[in-house]
Amino acid sequence: MASTLIFMLLLIVVFWLFFIRPQSKKAKEEQKFRDSLQKGDKVVTIGGFHGKVTEVKDTTVMISLAPNMEVEVEKTALVKDGARVGQA
Repeated sequence: MASTLIFMLLLIVVFWLFFIRPQSKKAKEEQKFRDSLQKGDKVVTIGGFHGKVTEVKDTTVMISLAPNMEVEVEKTALVKDGARVGQA
């Protein structure tokens, strides 16, 4: 009985260390990036478009994709330029 309880606790600790903790750390880093966006920052959308931030609003940003071409996207759809989606 005690060995089963110890095994279960060990399993929970390992699960937390390798899955929950890194995911929450990554989420905090992404939120910090989105909160610190400024005009001129290079970003990539989750759809793969590369651009430069031209205006920052509460939940959205305006991105210049080409000369005379700007789009408005949600901050949650952005990653740092050079960062790859899906990497830890």
